[in-house]
Amino acid sequence: MEKRMLGKTTLEVSAVGLGCNNFGLRTDLEQTRAVVDRALALGVTLFDTADRYGNPPGTSERFLGQVLGERRKNIVLASKFGNAMDDGGTMQGASRRYIKIAVEASLRRLNTDWIDIYQMHRPDPATPIGETLRALEDLVREGKVRHAGCSQFSAAQIREAHQTARDIGVTGLVSAQNQYNLLERSMEREFLPAVRECGIGFIPFYPLAGGLLSGKYKGGVIPEGTRFARPRAQEARLLNDDRWAILDRLHQFCAARGRSMLELAVSWLLARAGVVSVIAGATKPEQVEQNVKAAAGWQLSEQDCAELDRITLPASQP
Repeated sequence: MEKRMLGKTTLEVSAVGLGCNNFGLRTDLEQTRAVVDRALALGVTLFDTADRYGNPPGTSERFLGQVLGERRKNIVLASKFGNAMDDGGTMQGASRRYIKIAVEASLRRLNTDWIDIYQMHRPDPATPIGETLRALEDLVREGKVRHAGCSQFSAAQIREAHQTARDIGVTGLVSAQNQYNLLERSMEREFLPAVRECGIGFIPFYPLAGGLLSGKYKGGVIPEGTRFARPRAQEARLLNDDRWAILDRLHQFCAARGRSMLELAVSWLLARAGVVSVIAGATKPEQVEQNVKAAAGWQLSEQDCAELDRITLPASQP
């Protein structure tokens, strides 16, 4: 498994990370154990979860803490805070007070003394970013967190956080997550330039566009039992004639080169400047194997990338 450095840190992570959002939601404890065991055996070192993941919230962290055990010291453990943990909406946000509560709860569930990357799950308009960054810096000094990151920030919010960190004399954010894939390339306009300018490592999620880039979907046909057979609003937005046409052209692109759509989706992301690791979820060990295999061996040429631009850019950057 290829390893990459996270931004300007000395932290090394696997090129493919394991998204743990399904743990405690679509997988029980033993199924989670099987997925984690296979990921570790294949050299995956980045495990990405959040306090909100699972049903009830916190189950993903709890399952992960139980199955990792002593192996926790061999991985890079990333978690997130900020999304509501209660129905009343009082347990959420990025205030100093709440961060202290949230990190202690995550550490207990994860059965660990430290979190390698502690990330804001989303921006908090009610809290000045300086307050959040100072609180995260305190956690770093206390040894409870190694690095701070963010998720779902805009380019402007990335730059604001970076400048604020410089102004107040703290380390600031070292990583950023956002949705990015061959069908969603709007990040290239402003967000990717911002993270590169600020020296922040980019960790894309949703690499397969909810499964559209898995290879299952072609010719406008939605297989029964798949996510898009009963899509949520976010997924339904991706289903239109233009996207189906792009998918068919991507299938042709892969067939001409003897490759799979999964290989294309992952290899393309890893070839993008600034991408550190691709977060891919899994509910079965075989899916972990497929994700890891997809990251190995296909070096896209300049001609390949130019052809993919011609296929995907008109629809992904309206």
